[in-house]
Amino acid sequence: MPQILAVAPVLPEHAVTQQQITTELADGMTDDPAARAVMQRIHSASGIDTRHLALPLADYRSIEGFTATNALFAELALPLAERAVLTALAGTGLGVADVDHLFFTTVTGLGAPSLDAQLATSLGFRSDLRRVPSFGLGCVAGAAGLARVADYLAGHPTGVALLVSVELCSLTLQWNDHSMANVVGTGIFGDGAAAVVMVGDAHPLALDAAEPRARVVGSRSALYPESSEMIGWRIGESGFRLMLAAGVPALIDGHFAAAVDELLAEAGWSRADVDDWIAHPGGPRVLESFSAALDLQPAALATSWAVLARAGNMSSAAVLHVLAEGGARPAGTRGVLFALGPGVTAEIVLLEWS
Repeated sequence: MPQILAVAPVLPEHAVTQQQITTELADGMTDDPAARAVMQRIHSASGIDTRHLALPLADYRSIEGFTATNALFAELALPLAERAVLTALAGTGLGVADVDHLFFTTVTGLGAPSLDAQLATSLGFRSDLRRVPSFGLGCVAGAAGLARVADYLAGHPTGVALLVSVELCSLTLQWNDHSMANVVGTGIFGDGAAAVVMVGDAHPLALDAAEPRARVVGSRSALYPESSEMIGWRIGESGFRLMLAAGVPALIDGHFAAAVDELLAEAGWSRADVDDWIAHPGGPRVLESFSAALDLQPAALATSWAVLARAGNMSSAAVLHVLAEGGARPAGTRGVLFALGPGVTAEIVLLEWS
């Protein structure tokens, strides 16, 4: 079973309170007192205290058009990705020359070549590095990336792989979009990145572990029918316009627990065997729906709530921050890591520390 050697969550330097963000957005988006009151109410109920931004808050009003925001993504995302990778590798005894496979994901910037090619060049990865850039998985991509990297390492048991996520959600801001989806989205999404180092089970570092490490025991993907308009982007001249339907919690209520139970059964586990529930902090209603669907006690998702409060929903990077936040676990710990994203797609990953 592929092993996780290190998880490195990183945040941009500009930490801003939720109230400061709400005030700045309300000032720039509307003169209507009723609309401002709605934004204030929704943002205040987000469970978020602070978010980190790629730019100083005041700079966002001067950005004009998708060309400018996408250029800023390329400029600002690369150093964040570099920091995540170097931090993750630092404690493993591995260097960039040891990495065989790179799964890179973002849903907040576009480019060809994709940012991972620039990352490989700037950090000096080998020229035969196998790159898999991903765009479009959105919030589910942190969980999906772990699963796909584990799939690769199952076939390359001596290999070293990296999962890298960078999301600059703040650059997708739509000042002229007064939809409820945008009001909600501007209240929950933040910027962040993460890198995960993994090795196959025949790698020397996997065979010589001095302390318990997470192993990927199994995974499952679930694509829900007739849900393509619920979560995602409408991409046009102004950039990324958010789709976020009110029916997402109901979708979780109706489908999610069955998929979890089926995957647990494949591993010979049940919900009672799970010690750690590692949920993507998509927002208060998403976390509440996960808890209700799985019949969990409030404390079960405390780490996800804490990451949400400190940094908001960082799309694909957020669940990796939750994984890192939990720190070292004792041998024998069993965990379920999961997220939901555009499609609508769920991704569920079983982890065991041994």
